[in-house]
Amino acid sequence: MSPVSAGERTHASEPTATPAPLAGLRIVDLTRLLPGPALTMHLADFGAEVIKVEDTADGDYLRAIPPRVEGSGGTANPSFIALNRGKRSIRLDLKQAAARAALLRIVDRSDALIESFRPGVLERLGLGWPQLHARQPRLVLCSISGYGQRGPLAHKAGHDLNYIATAGVLDQIRAGGRPAIPNLQLGDVLGGTLSALATLLVALLAAQRTGRGAWVDVAMTDGLLAHHFFPHAELDAGGSPQAESTLLTGGAACYGVYRTADGGHLAVGALELKFWQSFCDGAGLPELKPHHWAHGEVAGSAAARATIARVAARIAERPRAEWEQVFAPLDCCVTPVLTPAEALAQPQVAARGLVHRDGDATWIGPLAAIGEHRPAPAACAAAGADTRDVLREAGLAADEIAALIRAGAAADAG
Repeated sequence: MSPVSAGERTHASEPTATPAPLAGLRIVDLTRLLPGPALTMHLADFGAEVIKVEDTADGDYLRAIPPRVEGSGGTANPSFIALNRGKRSIRLDLKQAAARAALLRIVDRSDALIESFRPGVLERLGLGWPQLHARQPRLVLCSISGYGQRGPLAHKAGHDLNYIATAGVLDQIRAGGRPAIPNLQLGDVLGGTLSALATLLVALLAAQRTGRGAWVDVAMTDGLLAHHFFPHAELDAGGSPQAESTLLTGGAACYGVYRTADGGHLAVGALELKFWQSFCDGAGLPELKPHHWAHGEVAGSAAARATIARVAARIAERPRAEWEQVFAPLDCCVTPVLTPAEALAQPQVAARGLVHRDGDATWIGPLAAIGEHRPAPAACAAAGADTRDVLREAGLAADEIAALIRAGAAADAG
C-alpha cells in the first residue's frame, strides 16, 4: 500500500468494494499506548468510525516515542502509525469544562466510548457511567484497566509484565529455569485488546436489540486468567504445573524447540502419535517411535529428558534449511522458528494479503477475513487533524469551536 496523504485520507467507515461490517458504528476513543488503540484499530479495520481523542499537551504517549532504530527516517513511531490507522483525531483538554461539554456533544451521536484511565478518573471529570448513561442510554462504555474497576488492586499501576506475572502466566513461560519475558504483550493484547473487543461487541449487540447500553469492565488480568486453561486444569487434578516439565512447556520430546547446526531452531509440535512417528522417520530416529506420551512416556521424567537429548543431538547435526527441506513434504507439525522479518516475507502471509505499508510503518490486517471486505487505505491522522470537523458535526458553531481553541480547551493540527 502506498502512503496516503492527509488530504486523501480515507476513513475505514467509508465503503470499500464490499460494505464494511461495522459501517455506521461510531466510537469515541480516549485510550492511549497499546491495548485500547489496538482494539479501536480492529474496529476501524472493519468499518467503524473511530474518533481518537488526545489531550492538548502530550497526547498519546506512543505517538512521541521515537523508533528504536537510529536513522530510520520520519518522526512518528511506526507502532503508533500502525495502531492508529484510519481513525479521526481530535484534541481536547478534558480538565476544562468547555472541553468536557464538547465531548458530551460528540457522545450524543456515538455508539460507544472506550477509555483506559485508572478507575475513578472519568467520575472525577464528571464523565462517569451514571452521567453518560443518563445522557445517552444506548451508549456502551468500555473501560480497560489492569485489574478492573473494583478489588484491592483496582488502583494499582502496572504494565503488561505485571499483569502476566499477577495472573500466573509469566511463571509458566520459562527458559533455563527462569521466567522469560515474551515479546508479545499477552496481558495487553489477549487480556486487554481481544477481551475488550469481544465483550464490547456483545454489549453493542445487546444495545442494538434493547436500546440500553452497558458498562463493560475489562480487567487485563481477568482476561489472562480466563484463558489459562491447562495450568488451571492441572491444579484441579491435584497437580502443580511446572514450566519446562509439562507436555506443552518443553517436558516432552514431541513438543519443543531444537537448535540446528547453524544456530537456527525448529519448532516440533508432533503431539499426536501419528505426527511423532512421521517426525521420527524424517529425523532418522525410527527407534524413538515408542518414546511418546501416548505410549506412557511421562513428560518431565528422566526417560523423557533422555529422549529430548537424543532428538536435540540429531537436529544439531544439520542446518535449518536442510531440515526444512526434509520436513516440508512430511505431515508432522515441524516448522522453522522464523524471525519477525522472515515471518512477514513468507508466501503464506502474501497469500493472505496481510501486509500493508503506510510510509515508514508496516501494518497487518485485517484480524480475520469477513466475506470479501478488506480495509480501505487509511493513513494515520496528524494530532488534531479532525478537531474542527468533528466538533462541527457534533453541532458546535464555528465561533464556538474557535473559542474552544483560543481557550486551549481544544486544539487542531495547526
